[in-house]
Amino acid sequence: MSEPAHPAPRDPAELGFETIVYEKALPRATIRLNRPDVLNAFDFRMLREIARACEDASWDDEVRAVVVTGTGRAFCVGADLRSWDEDLLGRPGEYWKWFGAFEDMHDRLRKIGKPTIARINGIAVGGGNELQMACDLAVMVDSAFIRHVGLQHGSVPAGGATQWLQLMVGDRRAREIVFLCDEIPAAQAAEWGLVNKAVPEDEVDAAVDEWVEKLAAKLPHTTRYAKQQLNVWRDLAWHQTVGHARDWLSMSMLGEEAQGAVRTFLERRKD
Repeated sequence: MSEPAHPAPRDPAELGFETIVYEKALPRATIRLNRPDVLNAFDFRMLREIARACEDASWDDEVRAVVVTGTGRAFCVGADLRSWDEDLLGRPGEYWKWFGAFEDMHDRLRKIGKPTIARINGIAVGGGNELQMACDLAVMVDSAFIRHVGLQHGSVPAGGATQWLQLMVGDRRAREIVFLCDEIPAAQAAEWGLVNKAVPEDEVDAAVDEWVEKLAAKLPHTTRYAKQQLNVWRDLAWHQTVGHARDWLSMSMLGEEAQGAVRTFLERRKD
């Protein structure tokens, strides 16, 4: 990815992305996570590419809404723990850099200046749920589920979940999601307000199309400022905690608990 000389949008084909598919069909842009072999888990390159796509969409005045989705049976399952094992465990400085890319991706998505829609095509686990929570609207296929598993895998879900779940579903349900690590079926997620609606798979695209059409009809500058105002509590919770989370999670990579949990999970995956 070459650095732009001006804040001008590019043809997505020029950006050379490898882990996402970025497309424009005006008035929408679509960011599709494209690592289906690992259920669209984040690696460092994917985080950087999502951030760059968000930047490009924010610069394109013809784009009025941005859709985030995934390839295959998963929306996103959060961090790629295999890459953590290879690159980050026992190396807090390297984790700190990785989390910086994660934080930057979230900031660019929230500050994109236009409405965002999570098209949740499949399971959303850990950071995948945090990604959909960072969007303004969310529609979910009714056969999928949301789940947090950080407390089983040696990671606190402090990249959006501990900041925003209470705002979306209330304190007791937020604690239930984080502490119990149970699957939250799509219908329950909609009932709790974690997503806007859960629909059959063959109705997901129609729901997204309807929202894009309505959003494109709104005044863009007024919409951008309304989004900024609506983000106030999310931003407050995020900025109060994310820097501390970055440092604490980095140091946790030195501990036996995180290292053992990640490696146990990866060993089970081999069986």
